[in-house]
Amino acid sequence: MYWDEIINENSAVYWKGRTELEKQGFIVQAVVVDGKKCLKSVFLDLPVQMCHFHQIAIVTRYLTRKPKLEAGRELKEITSLLTKSNEKEFTFFLNGWFEKWEEFLKERTVNPETGEWFYTHKRLRSACRSLKTNLPYLFTYQKHPELNIPNTTNSLDGSFSNFKSLLRIHRGLRRARRYKVICEILIK
Repeated sequence: MYWDEIINENSAVYWKGRTELEKQGFIVQAVVVDGKKCLKSVFLDLPVQMCHFHQIAIVTRYLTRKPKLEAGRELKEITSLLTKSNEKEFTFFLNGWFEKWEEFLKERTVNPETGEWFYTHKRLRSACRSLKTNLPYLFTYQKHPELNIPNTTNSLDGSFSNFKSLLRIHRGLRRARRYKVICEILIK
């Protein structure tokens, strides 16, 4: 289909990829994204699904696997409902959590030396913001059942795991040679 060697992911890279696929006659009907902000801008005209696995991983990164704060434990529990609920239910639980902990999230700590303040529960706020920002994209697969959109990027990510395993066998290859090996794997 299409692949390219890139240094950084950005919207230009995805525009190029989309354009190349469409030139080949592919019709892109929907996309599943892993959270990169640039992806959504390239596919504004299509249904966009945020990968549930990546969303849960983002929240876990902010809260850790075993949050110490009760608010964090509750938000982690709500996040675990992502794959088992629909947009209405999930939004209800998320909004309920936010209302319960709104004042707690506004708590500030002042640096006694500089007098500057920062939010006390920054990581918890970030986890909540991530869920709220991505909420419009978390249940796209349910809104468009006719497209059979997966709710994760797992099938693609699984393929990459196989590629990485094959490359590990050939450790020590120079970059150009490594790229040739990757191309051979993708061609087959």
